[in-house]
Amino acid sequence: MNTIGKKPHDRHWRLIHRGLPAVAIALAGVAFVYGVVRGATHVSGAEKAAEAFAADWQRGDYRGMYAQLTPAAKAATSLKKFTAAYDDSKDIATTTSLVAGERKKDGDVVEVPIAVRTRVFGVIRQPLRLPTEDDRIAWTPSLTFPGVPAGAKLERETEVPDRAKIVSLNGKTLVSGPAGGRTVNEAGANIAGEVGPAKTRADKEFLFARGFPEDAPIGLNGLERALEAELAGRPGGELKAGDKVLARAKPRPVEEVKSTIDTRIQSAAVAAIGDRVGGIAALDAKTGEVRALAGLAFSAPQPPGSTFKIITATAALEDKKVKTSDKFPVETKAVIDGVDLENANGETCGGNFVQAFAHSCNSVFAPLGIKVGAKSLVETAERYGFNQKQTIAGAQPSTIPDASEIKGPLDLGSTAIGQGRVLATPLEMASIAQTIANDGVLSAPTLTSGDGKPKAKRVTSAKIARTIERMMIDVVNYGTGTASKIDGVKVAGKTGTAELGTTQGDQAQSPDGEITQAPGSDTDAWFTAYAPSRRPKVAVAALFVRAGAGGETAAPAVKTVLQAALKTE
Repeated sequence: MNTIGKKPHDRHWRLIHRGLPAVAIALAGVAFVYGVVRGATHVSGAEKAAEAFAADWQRGDYRGMYAQLTPAAKAATSLKKFTAAYDDSKDIATTTSLVAGERKKDGDVVEVPIAVRTRVFGVIRQPLRLPTEDDRIAWTPSLTFPGVPAGAKLERETEVPDRAKIVSLNGKTLVSGPAGGRTVNEAGANIAGEVGPAKTRADKEFLFARGFPEDAPIGLNGLERALEAELAGRPGGELKAGDKVLARAKPRPVEEVKSTIDTRIQSAAVAAIGDRVGGIAALDAKTGEVRALAGLAFSAPQPPGSTFKIITATAALEDKKVKTSDKFPVETKAVIDGVDLENANGETCGGNFVQAFAHSCNSVFAPLGIKVGAKSLVETAERYGFNQKQTIAGAQPSTIPDASEIKGPLDLGSTAIGQGRVLATPLEMASIAQTIANDGVLSAPTLTSGDGKPKAKRVTSAKIARTIERMMIDVVNYGTGTASKIDGVKVAGKTGTAELGTTQGDQAQSPDGEITQAPGSDTDAWFTAYAPSRRPKVAVAALFVRAGAGGETAAPAVKTVLQAALKTE
């Protein structure tokens, strides 16, 4: 063919022109694939609502869940009723947590697999089928738990296990037998407590949340109360919705619960109280494990008197408001806001700070408390355990007013010497002694050994704790606590004599909280101590209501318990 006269770019144009259909086809194919992929990954509004609903449920955000409901569902059920419905289902199933899986759309219903972890039934895996309307959840009450058929109600049938027996640290059986007829052995007579029907709404809710019926027996006081969660075991039964069984579990009884009580120390504490109104608590000086609880050991808080000066001394030393070498005038009283705060029995008292602590000089510590200030004093007391949630079930908290509620120098001075509105239990004061014995580290009191790792927190520095220890040793050597001396053993202690006239009137509380008349003097007797001071083994605190001076009444009782504890080595 003759190509003469043809321009080269004409041929190039024809080549390009012939290639256009292929490119168009390729681009169309890409567009088609993109459309298919986009269609496959597109998430509808209904699916987004279901995902958000499940995610909010997983977080426990009921308000967020409620926001995904249709207007009609919201009109039928208020947020308050919606929240209550989910809380009820949570308690019935004993739910602790849940996890939502990948959603799947089936027409107007979005199905979300849910795994619910429960205390009684283990992990329950059921689908949650969420009906939708206009990209919202068409909610009904059956959606408060996965797997519940429409119109059905979640219910639990419970089988209660036998109650466990309680044994002591040294292997003695304290309590045994069924909940309806417990046998209390002699060693557990003063501490066992009682089992009976729940008396308060809080106790009934506590039972139900753990999977027990509200009328199940529960520990009311003593060890039965403190060890309730362990003694009751784990209930079994069926979780049902109409005729559908969602889960089953067998009851799991516990054969025995080993407490930290040492019957040798417990018996000594009971004997030391005798027929008097009072309480004694004994703790392991390192771990905080309870070795004995007798009488008013953790109930009916009373003014702690001068045992509280351990806290005032801690705050003053930490804030550098005092040094152990500081000298104070020998006086019979401190005058604050025109009011006399006398030393015990109007005695003359003073000298250096160590001597003032040993002789428990109100004339020194009331003004010192003012110098420290309410904020620091209260914060220090709270580090030692005042105003805190108790680690032993049934134990009453020891309390001190908020700094803002301590009005004026007189109120503050009274607080600094353990008067005013300060209230404490022997358990708390034993814990304070344990903290000093443990170089300023508080080990939370416990009645079970667990894994041997106590819940511990630093309250004050080891240096300040050792300083206070030396001061407490002097209390016993030559101060107000000489009646607690033990031959061959160095004891560290602090007395307290709390005046009741302006704080408790003519009444004292019994262990069950009832008000009873307590004959005798108008002062409570306190003593808290630990021994031996070099390698402390046990910390003990005693309170005797309307029984005179701490050094005369409480110190000898604590000595008895310390001696019993030291003999168990």
